[in-house]
Amino acid sequence: MASKTDPESENDAEGGQHGGVQSVDRALAVLEILARDGHAGVSEIAEEMGIHKSTASRLLGALVTREMVHQNSERGKYQLGFGVLRLASSIPGRLSLVREARPVLESLAEQFKETVNLAVLRSNFAVNVDQAMGPSSLATYDWVGSLTPLHATSSGKVLLAALSVEERDRILKETGLQARTPRTITNRNKLEAQLLEVARQGYGLALEEFEIGLNSVSVPVHNHMATVIGAVSISGPAFRFDPEKEPGLLEAAKQAGVQISAKMGYTRTRPSDHPHG
Repeated sequence: MASKTDPESENDAEGGQHGGVQSVDRALAVLEILARDGHAGVSEIAEEMGIHKSTASRLLGALVTREMVHQNSERGKYQLGFGVLRLASSIPGRLSLVREARPVLESLAEQFKETVNLAVLRSNFAVNVDQAMGPSSLATYDWVGSLTPLHATSSGKVLLAALSVEERDRILKETGLQARTPRTITNRNKLEAQLLEVARQGYGLALEEFEIGLNSVSVPVHNHMATVIGAVSISGPAFRFDPEKEPGLLEAAKQAGVQISAKMGYTRTRPSDHPHG
């Protein structure tokens, strides 16, 4: 935490060019605190930023005027306002998931020497929209543009697990649970139980369920509305690639999902911010 400065020196600094930049920096810091914590009071913000309450109050007042921040009348705490949403709403359409994800996919492929794919939901299937090949990848098949069944792939399971029960039911009724290999899950109850695990643990597995000799693990990618918009998968030959036993792989895959999600505007809140029930 920064040390608190004298209020008068703060006022003087804010009067010049350097002070203007400092004020902008502090205002952005306030927004980041509120985005992370959900809500905070003047004292909490001042304490974390190492500034006086009067300075924090002025910053909040300016942000309230611009509708970037809203004060909760019941508790007197501040939270992000509709102005932030207004600005953010113009961004998603300009962000390319493939462009933002590409360096993360390449890094993951280089780290684990396997094939990394980015998939999205299209017409009841998972379609791979980008691929990065690791230096040790045995497969040379280009999966980009390929439609794969949701129930038999790790990416598909991640995408299915994020859907509402109604939407998932509609898709699976239309597509069926066809067996790709003897290991493909074709029982709806068994699949639903696995999807619950996918949602709980934050990753999905497909162990020779799409193709004999091929294992894969996938993690979700979220957008600014916390909606799952894609899945990043790492796949490799079953004889050497066991996702749950590969040191550091699951954590690295999850971190890759978090990195891409952050580029798409997703901000994770702390679990304590959510009410229990």
